[in-house]
Amino acid sequence: MNTRLPFAFADYPLLFGHRGCSKIAPENTLAAFQKILDHGVPGVELDVQLCKSGELVVMHDANLKRTTGLDALVAETDYATISGLDAGSWKGEEHAGERVPLLDDVIDLLGDCVYYDVEIKHRNRKSFEIERKVVEVIHRRELKDRCLVSSFNPYSLRAIRRTDPEIQTALIYTKHPKFPTWLNRGAGRFICRPHMLKPNRHRLNTWLVFWKHNLLGYPLITWTEDDPEMFQRYLGMGLQGIITNVPEKMLPIVSEMWDD
Repeated sequence: MNTRLPFAFADYPLLFGHRGCSKIAPENTLAAFQKILDHGVPGVELDVQLCKSGELVVMHDANLKRTTGLDALVAETDYATISGLDAGSWKGEEHAGERVPLLDDVIDLLGDCVYYDVEIKHRNRKSFEIERKVVEVIHRRELKDRCLVSSFNPYSLRAIRRTDPEIQTALIYTKHPKFPTWLNRGAGRFICRPHMLKPNRHRLNTWLVFWKHNLLGYPLITWTEDDPEMFQRYLGMGLQGIITNVPEKMLPIVSEMWDD
């Protein structure tokens, strides 16, 4: 049974800002991550991809168009081009000029003030360069005790575990027509043997939490809940953490549980 919890120093349940404080600032930008610090949010979730020139870029979509206007794939664009894009104007003119950061840029800003959930965006079963680079950053920045690595791709997490089995990993899953049916209920855990599971909130019910956590021993983190009433309901199921776009609003809710 897997019962090890990440972040031994942290109060539970865990609270993560989804791509930063992404409701009030452009997602996955330094502005959104600065809001994490401003509001005293203890955890941050972010996405990393490998761009053409080999840097770890903090970006959710495979295509840059939605948040920067450039219709190009991250994997086919070098960072010299990406770094010059405006990743803030889509959220409002007051955010014009925000850039797409590197993973190291985010760590430079947040340091050891938070715990991290780094989601690797990687669909392949081979060529695990991004995983090797993420592990290298975690080691170089001495963040092993503060970093959880997540992915929908169980092969990606298996590569992380083979590189450093002490780094905490979490398998993300949800029901999606583009995903193989066997992945929709978290069966990828048999491939990667993750430390934690991250089911989408719509997959949650009391039986699932009892089965996956109490019987199988997996800590559970869900995503992405912004409604306070539902947020409290999910915490009442016994989850170990929740990811939200509005962590600044959910902080008082989890703080009461910390005090208890």
